[in-house]
Order: sequence, then C-alpha cells, then structure tokens
Amino acid sequence: MLVLLPPSEGKAPSGRGTALKLESLSLPGLTEARRAVLDELAELCAGDEEKAREVLGLSEGLRGEIAKNTQLRSAGARPAGEIYTGVLYDALDLASLDTAAKRRAGRSLLVFSGLWGAVRVTDRIPSYRCSMGVRLPALGALGVHWRTPMAAALPEAAGDGLVLDLRSSAYTGAWKPKGEVAGRTATVRVLHAPTRKVVSHFNKATKGRIVRSLLAAGAAPADPAELVETLRDLGYEVEVQAPARAGTAWALDVLVNEVH
Repeated sequence: MLVLLPPSEGKAPSGRGTALKLESLSLPGLTEARRAVLDELAELCAGDEEKAREVLGLSEGLRGEIAKNTQLRSAGARPAGEIYTGVLYDALDLASLDTAAKRRAGRSLLVFSGLWGAVRVTDRIPSYRCSMGVRLPALGALGVHWRTPMAAALPEAAGDGLVLDLRSSAYTGAWKPKGEVAGRTATVRVLHAPTRKVVSHFNKATKGRIVRSLLAAGAAPADPAELVETLRDLGYEVEVQAPARAGTAWALDVLVNEVH
C-alpha cells in the first residue's frame, strides 16, 4: 500500500542535524528536478526579499520564512515525518507509533511537496517554505514542473498494490494515477455527517486518524474494495462509489460527527 499525503504549511525547525544530502532522498528519479527547484528557490530568497515574499505568497507576518530558504543546503536535516506538523500530522502522531508501525509508515507514506516533489517520512530534509502553488520566475508553476519526473517515478513507487490518495487538491496536479494504477487507487473525502459538507479540520484530522489506524493495525488491503472493508472493521463509516469505467479511481466518503 502506498499512501499519498499533502505536506503542511507550517513546519518544525530544522534543528542541528546533518545537512541535506539530496542524492540520499527516496525516488532518485526526482533528484535533478529537486535540484532545479532548490537552486532557484535559494537564489530567489537570497535576493530581493519583497519579490521572494510575493512569489511565495507569504503574508508580512511570514517574512521570516524567506531566510529559512536561504539556508536549505546548510541547515540541519530531520526525518520528514518530524518536519511536517499541523492537524493531519498531529492526528497521525508518528512518534507515538510502535516500532513495527513506524517501519510500515516508512515503507508506505509518501508526502508531496513543492520543493521535493515527494519524499518518504524517513527522508531527512530541512525545514522550508515552498508550496506546490508557487510559480518560480524561471521554472514556472511547480505543479507543472513536477509532472514529467513524477510520471516516471510514481508508478514504480506504487508497485502493484493499493494507492490511497489523501492529498489536497493543490498537490493532485503534480501526479494523477492513470490506467491500471488509477484502477487500484482510492481517494477519500471526509464529510461532517449531519451536514454532509467537507469541513477542513474534520477532513485533515480524520485523514490523519485513518492513516494511523491502518498503520497501527498492520492492515494491508490489496485493493480499494478491501480498503473499504478494512476501514469499516476499524470503526469508520464509509460510503463508496466504485469507478464507472476502467482506469478510474474509487471515491470513498468517510462520515464523521466529531473529531476527538
């Protein structure tokens, strides 16, 4: 099973670990595309601060994030699972999983990123600020920049198993499962049961809890149909829309009343 996650806007500090080793990151087919983004982002942020703030879409209060991007090659690197924070990652709470579940997380979780393309939670990266919606002056829109290298790297990462796609819309454009891979992909929408509406906090927290539940249980559903049964066995209320044609992802709705 491969689980696709969005990153978080906020990130933990880099700390004092060993600096980034770009070639050591998972999915080596993305290395050159990563280097291109890294080089331009660092150069942008080392120059005109106001231009960098505009390109990155940062408010005045987040101006300090620009300096972070100038230190990407020298700052301490930590496992991505420690760098990403926020509602989804708080609910997932990787640090409190047992050893076996942590190993499963390392194998199955893939976090999408405007800077790195996609990384595993065990990959060591520095804290940074660069969303997939950024358009760099030379490289252009990052969502477009990543499509070609992702199209080669991600099907290999997916293997022949289930793909559970929990990404937010900003990150889905960088790679869309196609053909046979799409047929074993499931997307998840979290709905507030009383209103049948998507609520951001419910959505993020519940997705984190779903991933945690699967990891803690050692669940390994082979396809979307098995995933539906597994989630129901784990106590989730799931409605499913099977694809109308081959090469289309399954769409799952998880209904929640409240988040604990």
